[in-house]
Amino acid sequence: MNNIGKSERETQNRIVSLFKNELGYTYLGNWEDQPRTQPIEENLLLDFLIQTQGYSEIVAKKAVQELVKATTNLTGGLYDANKEVYQLLRYGVSVREELGELKERAWFINWNEPFKNHFAFAEEVTVLGKHSKRPDVVIYVNGIALGILELKRSKVGVSEGIRQNLDNQKSIFIEKFFTTVQYVFAGNDTQGLRYGTIETTEKYYLQWKEDSYTSFDYTLDKHLYLMCQKERF
Repeated sequence: MNNIGKSERETQNRIVSLFKNELGYTYLGNWEDQPRTQPIEENLLLDFLIQTQGYSEIVAKKAVQELVKATTNLTGGLYDANKEVYQLLRYGVSVREELGELKERAWFINWNEPFKNHFAFAEEVTVLGKHSKRPDVVIYVNGIALGILELKRSKVGVSEGIRQNLDNQKSIFIEKFFTTVQYVFAGNDTQGLRYGTIETTEKYYLQWKEDSYTSFDYTLDKHLYLMCQKERF
């Protein structure tokens, strides 16, 4: 199949369909005209903590406040902030409902039962910063931005998407938005998918190597499908 010359929009439409129809993620919409300032959708996270995890409203709100607070602490740089956030995502946070009561551990992600988490994505997510940016696709788990995908048309190298991701992580752009992000993706229809984590330099971005059968016509789609299955992500 000749993929040369395909537009970025055409590729993105197909990837949106992949997440919705093949991976079963909830489509949150096109957020180009709905700017964000932080990487946490508090309403989605609160809904998960209260409705799915069964925490009280007070515990849930206090837990979310702790997580949001961690995303704003960039005094030590993005790496340290991301590391602090990861600790909260991996091990939860201890909060008490009322003064004098025992602390309760709240988990932002259900690690033991992955399918009980809420997997979703949005496209064209406008993020306000010193200079605003608009990632092509943002992947959310329980309202927390865990993955960012930059897509390029087939005539433009994946390296441009990687450099775009790296630029976006700088303090002059939307550094804060990457405090929760665990996967950073770049891809097109001719080179497939490359991935790293925050501050991964271009030469260390990896190509998905798993040899697993899928029926997709495009390597990019296959790689995303394999990496973003709910039990894996």
